Amino acid sequence: MTRESTKHGPRLDDEMTKETEGYVRGAPTGGRAQEWRHPEPPGEDQPDVTAFPEGPRPGGASGGLTAEELERRSQFGTYIRRSILPADAVALRADARDNEAPDWVLTELDRLPEGQPFATISDVWVALGHHAETRT
Repeated sequence: MTRESTKHGPRLDDEMTKETEGYVRGAPTGGRAQEWRHPEPPGEDQPDVTAFPEGPRPGGASGGLTAEELERRSQFGTYIRRSILPADAVALRADARDNEAPDWVLTELDRLPEGQPFATISDVWVALGHHAETRT
């Protein structure tokens, strides 16, 4: 009979297997074996936890970009591989379609002027009429 580990006994191996079962199976509740290890939700008088604070982000982007605009540009850029740049509107749309971009990204790319090469995602974003990011 072969054991999973020669470092621990069978009982400890079984406990460790139970603790990681959620991660191995991809359970949406997480891999915590004991209920007391789950983080507590925020209280009624506490603000909801968000990935980005409201309003402009300090230190990163300036020039009037809001957190929503930064998030939108970031999502837009995930569907265009940087390895194809510089590229024109036709190549950008084909790449976005190959990367299974949502309709709103493809619609934005349809508005680009034809025959003009774009060196960066920021150039594409500005050509679509959105705000540019300026570093201070």
